[in-house]
Amino acid sequence: MNNSTPKNPEKTLPISRGDVESAAKALAGNIVNTPCLRSETLSTLTGADVWLKFENLQFTAAYKERGALNKLLNLTEEERKRGVIAASAGNHAQGLAYHAKRLGIPATIVMPRFTPIIKVQQTEGHGANVVLHGEKFEEASDHAHVLAEKRGYVFVHPFDDPLVMAGQGTVGLEMLEAVPELDTLVVPIGGGGLISGIATYAKAINPNIEVIGVQAELYPSMHALMNGQDSICDGDTLAEGIAVKTPGTLTSQVVRELVDDILLVGERDLEHAVSLLLTIEKTVVEGAGAAGLAALLAHPRRFRGAKVGLVLCGGNIDTRLLANVLLRELARSGRLARLRIRLRDRPGQLFEVARIFDQQQVNILEVYHQRVFTNLPAKGLITDIECETRDRDHLDRLIEALRAAAYDVRTVELG
Repeated sequence: MNNSTPKNPEKTLPISRGDVESAAKALAGNIVNTPCLRSETLSTLTGADVWLKFENLQFTAAYKERGALNKLLNLTEEERKRGVIAASAGNHAQGLAYHAKRLGIPATIVMPRFTPIIKVQQTEGHGANVVLHGEKFEEASDHAHVLAEKRGYVFVHPFDDPLVMAGQGTVGLEMLEAVPELDTLVVPIGGGGLISGIATYAKAINPNIEVIGVQAELYPSMHALMNGQDSICDGDTLAEGIAVKTPGTLTSQVVRELVDDILLVGERDLEHAVSLLLTIEKTVVEGAGAAGLAALLAHPRRFRGAKVGLVLCGGNIDTRLLANVLLRELARSGRLARLRIRLRDRPGQLFEVARIFDQQQVNILEVYHQRVFTNLPAKGLITDIECETRDRDHLDRLIEALRAAAYDVRTVELG
């Protein structure tokens, strides 16, 4: 990790400021120069001066287009004719496929066999030949290298390639052109391509700027590498776009030299950040895209008073997953609740409970009766009622009213 300004990073590191600036010239007019806007509400909420870089507004809804296109534009004519190949089940696949089609370059994408069909269809929709191989990403990646060797394709790495890193660094160049006074950049880390490019440019024009990386607690690979620790990367994280088990060799060199700190965020903070960005900024981001805001929520004192730029690096989130995240947030805030109420087995009990809900002006959404699968006596009765309230105080008043009427009631909490 960066403890002092490097003596001459442009000579010792894989990419330089000039590489990022060259990438910016090459990409101009071919990708979206996405807005970098201040969030009044998030600034008030976090105590920092928060600026958002909306990379979820790229055509494929992610910054990955930049690095993929920069690589494609630097291929020789002979390499273009041979075609390119990549292993990816996410944003890199779509970015590479889309721009390869635009440039008339044949593209093959290798994906694990159990990749969601929507991702396969989207990648094929951009004109790529999709090959399904292996149970895990590592198997797909190995197969992509085999095909590259066998058929002469140019392998395009999702992050550990100087041209890809430089292309991703144009995100930071645009941010600092739009808001030169930013003093802190918070960047999600998977393999490290995005933060390597951004840090290279940012530190070259302002050695005092802080560049902070963010990883999901379930996949702390770069954090562990920088701190000399063993990492266990496993589990279903909302931030699947940065769920990388092995960081890049080239990217880790840049991170070690130029990145000031790497913070870890939990799943609850990621969910909260996704929800806030939708409800406050009216913008859809995937878990990885919300990681920067999650870091501000999880470590508020770390950023208080700073002028912070956050990269909303992608917006490709499954709609069912997004709906689940939003409903869970409503439950945590008390807007939605499930109450488990013990009733006496006699006529009118459910009516009396419903009457209390009506008196408290609480909307009942679902009612579940349970008579058999319970450890209560045979005449015992449990009912679960899902309801909608205005806020946590409103829910608390409902529970108090039920208990005042001698009902045994408790909330069914989320994990």
